[in-house]
Amino acid sequence: MRRARAGLSLVVLVLGACATLEPAVIGRSPEFELAGRLAVRYGDEAFSGNIAWRHADDADEMLLTSALGTGVARIVRNRDGVVLTTAEPKEYKASDAESLTEQVLGFRLPLRGLADWVRGKPSPDLEARGWKIEYQDYDAQKRPTRMRVTYPGLELRLAISDWK
Repeated sequence: MRRARAGLSLVVLVLGACATLEPAVIGRSPEFELAGRLAVRYGDEAFSGNIAWRHADDADEMLLTSALGTGVARIVRNRDGVVLTTAEPKEYKASDAESLTEQVLGFRLPLRGLADWVRGKPSPDLEARGWKIEYQDYDAQKRPTRMRVTYPGLELRLAISDWK
């Protein structure tokens, strides 16, 4: 509970340094870019805000912002691992996003498998580890625009408003 409160405290802090995504992180053309809203419920805690995500096979860059658009966390994945920058500003590093986001933000974010699910593809790895996906809506190109991702004690809701 204490860690969840600390995570929520970090989530509501402003991260002015990461107000935009920097294109230099992903060297080649991304497989997708999306923007939308993210709502997370974990234990007795909750967060809702905006998400901007640029994904390539070997790299990710994700920016989480508050509902007002102020920066909350920036997550960058490359072949060397994952770096999460918070509002302090402080950098945290790990080999995977799931354990890093749980440690720093208080909830797990399955970055690798989620990249498949947001494109409507299966993610056997996530399913084998207990994650579940429910698609709720699609756009005219048959891309998911609303989904609910669950894991024991955790619910992520994603509403994608812009695909590139």
